[in-house]
Amino acid sequence: MLYLEQELLRFISDTYNLIQWPGVVLLMAIESACIPLPSELIMPLAGWMLVKERSLSAAYTLVAGFYGALGNTIGSAIAYGIGMGGGRPLLERYGRYILVSRHDLDLADRWFERSGSWSIFASRLLPVVRTFISLPAGIARMHFIKFLVYTFLGSFIWSVGLAYGGYRLGEHWEQVRAVLRPFDPLIIAIGIILIAFYIYRHIKHSRSSA
Repeated sequence: MLYLEQELLRFISDTYNLIQWPGVVLLMAIESACIPLPSELIMPLAGWMLVKERSLSAAYTLVAGFYGALGNTIGSAIAYGIGMGGGRPLLERYGRYILVSRHDLDLADRWFERSGSWSIFASRLLPVVRTFISLPAGIARMHFIKFLVYTFLGSFIWSVGLAYGGYRLGEHWEQVRAVLRPFDPLIIAIGIILIAFYIYRHIKHSRSSA
């Protein structure tokens, strides 16, 4: 895992050296399009390479946050579109093979309609979850403008925080990732528990319907 992160760091550094701020937009768009390129590496390195190393003031971490949020919004819109365009029809046809029923899709629709905006905002402040939330939002066909607004706002806060951490820690900016890394297994474990509960609920609901 450490070797993989080192290779990702080299890739991110090369991107910044080549295209600078547009690189932040590009990398964060990739991160939000359901491709696990950690923002916990992208944004602190932006705070270090594109702000601190250029002797810019800490206020420029807001610029970094804007570009990070812009990239997140672009990538999320792509993932949303994939979920909206192909996700629902495929799940309606083949979902029963992966324990997803039409009833489950209707529940997801109602849930995103009722509280999806805040869940999108909150998910942008969580490692791992933030990378994948756009696809189910698209499948549930959440209101697109609300989706974009809450995605940008949550991503901006997240991006500024990470960029500022990289700026303040200077050449030791990798400590930001070291602080966040222990939370990854916890979030994954919670996800597994929720999936297990979902499967149990699905089987119980299917038996009751039968």
